[in-house]
Amino acid sequence: RTRFRELRALGLPEWVVYQLANSRKGPWRMAGGPLNSALGNAYWRAQGLISLTECYEATRQSWRTAGCGPACPVV
Repeated sequence: RTRFRELRALGLPEWVVYQLANSRKGPWRMAGGPLNSALGNAYWRAQGLISLTECYEATRQSWRTAGCGPACPVV
């Protein structure tokens, strides 16, 4: 009952709430399934968390621009 109530409070669609609340699996096991698609990146940003993918892409971009880029002569 607690899982059902908390999932409904998140504003998930009713069918997703029933599917997740009636699962015998724990939260860790369910994280890769429908719960992941139901609570998207926008939800986690609103909670104050950052995306590891976005951090990696930003870091990767800074690595790429540190060199001389396409103007380097090929020897």
